[in-house]
Amino acid sequence: MSNSSSPAARSEPLALVAAAVTVVLWASAFVSIRSAGASYEPGALALGRLLSGSLVLVVILLVRREGLPPKAAWPGIAVSGLLWFGAYAVALNWGEQLVDAGTASLVVNVAPILMALLAGRFLGEGLPPRLIAGMAVSFAGAAIVGVSMSGGGGTSVLGVVLCLAAAVTYAVGVVVQKPALTHATPLQATTYGCLIGAVACLPFGGQLAHGLAHAPLSATLNMVYLGVFPTALAFTTWAYALKRTTAGKMGATTYAVPAIVVLMSWLLLDEVPGWITLLGGAVCLAGVAVSRSRARASGAEVPLADAAAPETPKAR
Repeated sequence: MSNSSSPAARSEPLALVAAAVTVVLWASAFVSIRSAGASYEPGALALGRLLSGSLVLVVILLVRREGLPPKAAWPGIAVSGLLWFGAYAVALNWGEQLVDAGTASLVVNVAPILMALLAGRFLGEGLPPRLIAGMAVSFAGAAIVGVSMSGGGGTSVLGVVLCLAAAVTYAVGVVVQKPALTHATPLQATTYGCLIGAVACLPFGGQLAHGLAHAPLSATLNMVYLGVFPTALAFTTWAYALKRTTAGKMGATTYAVPAIVVLMSWLLLDEVPGWITLLGGAVCLAGVAVSRSRARASGAEVPLADAAAPETPKAR
């Protein structure tokens, strides 16, 4: 029987589109964080971002009448909400204030490697050779981009530690979210994860109020943008794609982010990249292509849509 007409095969193009949307919006977040971070404290920026995202997500959830996720999904949603939505946002915002963009991107890019290792160990995804090869190539590209973008100043040890903490919370958050998506919809997992992250960041409410009263409008608009697009939209498309593929492959896909950040900085900020930076971006994309490719031999690797959790896809 051909798999071309199966629900899994039909969902593959949508999963790829969802992953692409996520990567582009997350790349744009680095520009907005740098801008808003000049006027908002790290915790305040995280809280404002999560509150903005939660508002949009709750409205969509009510319109779609999806309600509460099943009980079995809550542990994964709660842990990912605390670690990925909450702790990751604060650590990344703080880290980016202490180290240059190149160093930050390089340290945070250990997350996909940790993600693949954790998923292989705890989710039984294994470590396909093409995934390992692709991630190695992409990490080399990220290193090239990071070195080429470094400002040359002294590197803050605390900043590096914070970026590393962001990478760890990101990786763990994704791995614990994956099983939750076998029970909850992507919108449910994202909405309640975002709400939990916002509640965890409420101690920064005073800083947020101060920032709203004194920050320029452009910084506040950047914060709202972070909540609506890189959070509400991008985390939902991420969950949609993650439900239909492996955590390892999704992590490898995010290695396209440094290349897109370089392109966006070129187009939007008129920051012309050097040839070494362009080379690094090209290497990142090449690694992503390798990690997402299929082996020629039948059954050597699991196709994108068939790599989801083992339950039988439901026809709609």
